[in-house]
Amino acid sequence: MPTNTFTDLCRINVKGGDGGAGCMSFRREAFVPKGGPDGGDGGNGGSVILECDSQLSSLIDYRFKHHFKADRGTHGQGARRHGRDGEDMVLRVPLGTVVRELDPQTMEPAFDIADLTQPGQRVVVAPGGAGGKGNIHFVTSVRRAPAFAEKGEPAQEHWIELEMKLMADAALVGMPSVGKSSLIARLSAARPKIADYPFTTLVPNLGMVRAKSGMSFVVADVPGLIEGASEGRGLGHEFLRHIERTALILHVVDMTGGYEGRDPIADYRAINAELVAYASELAQRPQIVVANKCDMPGVEDAVALLGEEARKDGHPFFAVSAVTGKGLEELVTETAKQVSTLRQQIEVEAPLVDVSAEVEHRRQRRDRSITIKMESRGIWRVSGGAIERMVIQTDWENDEAVAYLQHRFERIGLDNKLAAEGCVPGDEVRILGYAFSFDGPEQEDEFAELVDDDDEDVALDVTIVDLDESSDAAQDSDSKGDE
Repeated sequence: MPTNTFTDLCRINVKGGDGGAGCMSFRREAFVPKGGPDGGDGGNGGSVILECDSQLSSLIDYRFKHHFKADRGTHGQGARRHGRDGEDMVLRVPLGTVVRELDPQTMEPAFDIADLTQPGQRVVVAPGGAGGKGNIHFVTSVRRAPAFAEKGEPAQEHWIELEMKLMADAALVGMPSVGKSSLIARLSAARPKIADYPFTTLVPNLGMVRAKSGMSFVVADVPGLIEGASEGRGLGHEFLRHIERTALILHVVDMTGGYEGRDPIADYRAINAELVAYASELAQRPQIVVANKCDMPGVEDAVALLGEEARKDGHPFFAVSAVTGKGLEELVTETAKQVSTLRQQIEVEAPLVDVSAEVEHRRQRRDRSITIKMESRGIWRVSGGAIERMVIQTDWENDEAVAYLQHRFERIGLDNKLAAEGCVPGDEVRILGYAFSFDGPEQEDEFAELVDDDDEDVALDVTIVDLDESSDAAQDSDSKGDE
């Protein structure tokens, strides 16, 4: 039994490469007994990048493999030798792929990351961790021989959802077994499976159609819909998504009523109702009504009634036969004309949009935000991507490194903000698995001359949340780090 090689929805876990650690080293050579610091920086980790590839037609590459990780950066070394950056991992996806972030708790889509619709378009979905700084960066007029360096930044790991929506000019839509596959086979070089039973087509098919005018357009054969498809009946949601991107709908109706002897007018109304229920904007989408199997005897009255109904709704109407070819030339001509008009309404040769910059900007905004929760009297929880990264990159076995971390807290205004919200000296401040005793805003210290661009970028977008004291018991299990 042949396997289905068409995949249009999948979830994958992506992780950038960790950053390499900075080096703590001092210059050592003949006749230079007290050389200065010369520790190199760690290399940045590689990023996981999605790239749009027009040669791909599905997400089959991610059907069985779900975990992807970029290379890590190497550690810095003495003599100012910096670590090598990790290589990026580029994952190729088809045109029309929507990328969504998944909530780590519920595994439900949280927000859209990007919509990749142009060949070569890229988006970073898992940035690599920054390499730690060597001790050459921590020299001041007071501290001439800093004996510490930063650890590398661990990279982000998370789950994302990839959803492919076909990029076609027109979509053949209708009930099962109305002859959509026969139409696309007759109009184009596509060769879908054709049989006389419902749901013969299980995956969408694309075909290129060329009109006599020389214009060509892409038509999609979408598997049959049934009443209730917008609510997920049958495989409704699996196929309705592919209609969203098409500029024109070719609504195919079986004039014979099929094996069930259905009413063509009722079928026409039912499919339109499902389109509207799934996405209200589909009601405004240009539509051509196609009465198929008009070569069969006894369908003349039904064709006339459907034509009247379609024109009443403002839709062009064509009576055709996929078997004899009746009316197909006129249908192709009208479809090509409407597609041309619709294309002119859009900027045909739109410049390639680099979505990575916008996505990275949104990520940095989320990363810089800091949340302060008062877990109980005298105990405060501080969380946020940037501030947690500072803690992770600190060498807790080194007193100088811990002192520098306290200096960084002062630079971003965390101590002042805690004090303004009611945190007093002696209160406990928790970040990740570490606990600190709050001493209040610090005065001038030996690190005051250091300028850290990363710290300057951390804007305090603080949210204060008061929790019940009952949460204290759950938090008491957190481990405490040595100051």
